[in-house]
Amino acid sequence: MPLDATLRLLLLSSIWGASFMFMRIAAPQLGVFSTAFFRVFLGGLGLAAILMVLRVRWDFRGKWWRSLLIGTVSSGIPFAMFCIAAQFLPAGYSAMFNSATPLLGVVIGASFFHEAMTRDRLIGVLLGLCGVAVLLQTGPVAMNRELLFGALACLAASACYGFQGFLVRDWITAKGGLDSRLLAVGTQIGATLMLAPMMLGEVWSMPSLDAWRDIEAWSAMLALGVVCTSLAYLLFFRLMEDLGPVKPLTVTMLVPPFGVLWGALFLDEEVTWAHLIGGVLIAGALWLILFKTPAPRIAAAEEP
Repeated sequence: MPLDATLRLLLLSSIWGASFMFMRIAAPQLGVFSTAFFRVFLGGLGLAAILMVLRVRWDFRGKWWRSLLIGTVSSGIPFAMFCIAAQFLPAGYSAMFNSATPLLGVVIGASFFHEAMTRDRLIGVLLGLCGVAVLLQTGPVAMNRELLFGALACLAASACYGFQGFLVRDWITAKGGLDSRLLAVGTQIGATLMLAPMMLGEVWSMPSLDAWRDIEAWSAMLALGVVCTSLAYLLFFRLMEDLGPVKPLTVTMLVPPFGVLWGALFLDEEVTWAHLIGGVLIAGALWLILFKTPAPRIAAAEEP
């Protein structure tokens, strides 16, 4: 892998690893749906501004509505689920659960899209589940209802990412394709439209908006939208162009260490051997799925 691509991959991993820390800061203050809404809203604005600077022609080639629907699956629901999880889980936990995306992509592909379930993929799924179980049972957070609820929210988000890859393949790629930058903007607009009524309902039900005066929460929110969404999308799609659809998926293995690192450095989250053991099991599972066998074509679904 070229040095410049390797550096961009590490930068992208660190950015997406930091997104879980920012959600952990913003969601308790601004609200679950408000955090998810402003992330996609700011991310969409940033991408739209970049496309205007680059003078990209806004021609969705009849795929506008498909882009919006994909956005609800690829960004709207997952971001809301991760913000829910941020109420209960350390940032490092959410980052590690996010790495289950390719595992769930294999199961989804075999169950709904006639993808082959090979022996290596099956072993990879089982190994990944063992990694998740280790983290849940022996991690620094006590096993209780809140931990389980947060874990299920993360896995629901990862399942959405798995579905999104196949939807992009069937609705976009198989229909003649679309400029990936336009697809990125379209998905953020779709997610914004989906989350807007939920955000308004959440704000309406709040007894007070005093928490919205928190400068730290809005700073984290700005980082989520501009850096972890707009900039991260551009980095990821550039890697896709340079390296093809498989190698950029190594970001899935690099995000969890960064998520754990940022949580430990800036949120004083505890790091234990469970993180290492669970991470090694999940990394082994990803290697079996992404490199030992043909990838399940979920390359566009890895944003946390």
